[in-house]
Amino acid sequence: MIESQKIIGVIGGSQCTPEDYVDAEVVGRLIAQNDAVLVCGGLTGIMEAACKGAYEAGGETIGILPGESILDANPYVKTPIATGMGIARNIIIVRTAQVVIAVDGRYGTLSEIAYALQLGRPVFCLNSWDTVSGVTPVKSAQEAVEKAIEYLGESI
Repeated sequence: MIESQKIIGVIGGSQCTPEDYVDAEVVGRLIAQNDAVLVCGGLTGIMEAACKGAYEAGGETIGILPGESILDANPYVKTPIATGMGIARNIIIVRTAQVVIAVDGRYGTLSEIAYALQLGRPVFCLNSWDTVSGVTPVKSAQEAVEKAIEYLGESI
């Protein structure tokens, strides 16, 4: 039933530290274990790690790709969507998600955070843009997912 579907966006850089990769993988696994769908940009780094965690836990993963080929998706994306839109695809990721978890990231992540805040989506930041007004900093992957699931339980 679509009205009760939980969709969590995971945003972050295509390059990341090993520590942030592990955090994103845990985020993805916990999203799947909470019966939520993960949507992300579908490429490498944080996106790959989150997809890997969700995929290995049997969860659904959607990758909104910037390029024109679904073959650009990381191997853990179950549903690749090729947009051919470049970074403009960031708005689609955030519009699809009901809540967003940011792990690490640079300016592309910042743009997604801005879109999410403009759309009234909660943003939980782990080692990301914690000082941006309107985001909620978190200390762990578990806390990020707990807060996202708590929000979804209240909003669905």
